[in-house]
Amino acid sequence: MTTDRYSILEIIGHKRDGGTLTTDELHWVISAYTAGDIPDYQMSALLMAILFRRLDPDELAAWTEAILHSGDVMDLSHIAAPKVDKHSTGGVGDKVSISLVPIVAACGVVVPMISGRGLGHTGGTLDKLESIPGFRTALTSTEFLAGIDNHGFVLAGQSETLVPADRLIYALRDTTGTVPSIALIASSIMSKKLAEDIDALVLDVKVGSGAFMKTLVEARLLAETMVGIGAAHDTNVVAVFTAMDQPLGREVGNGNEIAESIDVLEGNGPADLTAVIYRLGGEMLVCAGLADDLEGTRSLMDEAVTSGRALESFAAVIEAQGGDSEVLTNRALLPRAEHVYALKAPRDGYVTKCDALDIGVAAVRLGGGRQHKDDAIDPGVGLTVAKKLGEMVQEGELLAEIRYTDATRLANATALLEQAWEIGDDPPGPYQLILGEVRQSPPR
Repeated sequence: MTTDRYSILEIIGHKRDGGTLTTDELHWVISAYTAGDIPDYQMSALLMAILFRRLDPDELAAWTEAILHSGDVMDLSHIAAPKVDKHSTGGVGDKVSISLVPIVAACGVVVPMISGRGLGHTGGTLDKLESIPGFRTALTSTEFLAGIDNHGFVLAGQSETLVPADRLIYALRDTTGTVPSIALIASSIMSKKLAEDIDALVLDVKVGSGAFMKTLVEARLLAETMVGIGAAHDTNVVAVFTAMDQPLGREVGNGNEIAESIDVLEGNGPADLTAVIYRLGGEMLVCAGLADDLEGTRSLMDEAVTSGRALESFAAVIEAQGGDSEVLTNRALLPRAEHVYALKAPRDGYVTKCDALDIGVAAVRLGGGRQHKDDAIDPGVGLTVAKKLGEMVQEGELLAEIRYTDATRLANATALLEQAWEIGDDPPGPYQLILGEVRQSPPR
C-alpha cells in the first residue's frame, strides 16, 4: 500500500482549477494508482483535468519519469547492433508497423517494439496481430529478450512489469474521452519507448480528420514535445508528419489489415502505405547508421523485400510468438466476417472526401474496436475501401465493401459511412502524404 501523504481529491481539484502539481505529488499519484490505491474513476477525473489544463514542462517531465520507472526498465546493453524503434500516434488503416519492422530488421536494425491496442477510432497493432491464429502479444520478459536475441525484433504488448502505470492509464484513456491530450500522448509514448533501452526512435505523427492531431500546428507541438523528452534522456528522436484525412491503404479492420501487410512484404502493397513505410524505415536506417541519407536506404529495403528476407523474418517471429505462419501463404486462415454489404456511389464524379474519422468510427461500430474498456474485438469485421480521394467513380460503382457479423451493428456503421464519401464534378488537388518533420539535428 502507498502512503496517504496526499489527497487525490485535493490533487484533482488543484489541477482542475489550473494549479501546478509538484514532482512529489505526481510521483505519488502514479505510484498510488499503479498499486490500486486510486480507483479508475478518480484517475479518470485527473486525466480529464490534465486534458483541459495541460501539464507544464516540469510537470510533464515528472509525470513521464514516474510512469517510466513504475516498473521494470529493459537492459539491452549486451546487443551490439543499433536499436531503433518506431511509433505511430494512431490512424485509420494504419498497419505500418506490421510490415515495417520485419523490413528494417532484415536490414540489420534491432527493433524492441512494444505496441498498443486501439484507441478510440484508431486501430491497434496488438489487436491486428492477434487476428493471426495463435499469435501471442503478451510475452514474459524472458520471451521478449529471447525474441530480440534470436530474430532482431518482437511485436508485443507491455508486460505486467514493464511501465505498468502506462498500461493502466492507456486503457483508461480509451474509454474516458481523454485520448487527445498532448501531455498524455507524449508521456505514454515516450515512457514505453525509453523503457526499451533504445538508441533512437522514429515517430509517425498522424495529421488530419482521422488523427488525434487535426492540424499541423497541433502535430508539431506534440512532435516537439516528444523530441524534447528524447533529448532530455539522450535518445535521438525524429518525427515525421503523415496525412490521415483518409485511411492508409485500402483495408480497415484487423484480419484484413494483416492481409494487406503481407501484400507489402511481398512487394505488392498499396502505394500510399508503401510510401509511408519506406519513409519511416529510411529514417530508422539512417538513425541506425546503416545509411548516410534517406536516398541510400531505398535499395536496402527493396532488397530485404525482393529477396524474401523480410517475409521470412515475419514468419519466424509469428512462429516464435505462437502463431500460425501459414497465414502468409493461405489468407483464408485469417478471420473474415461472412456477411458483406456493398456501399455504392450515388452519382458520377470524383471522390473529394473519404473521411478517415467516419470510417474509423464505423469500423468500431462494426465491432472492430472498443467502445468500452473490456469490449471484445471482432477480428473478422472491417471494410475494403474501393475508391479514395481523387479517383473517378460512376453511379452505382462500389465505394467500399463492408464485412459484418451483426445487422444492427451494420446499420449503425452505414449511417456514418454514407456521409464519409463525397463526390464532386472536379477532382480535388493532389493528396500530400508526407507533411514535414521535426528532428534534433539536420539529416545526414
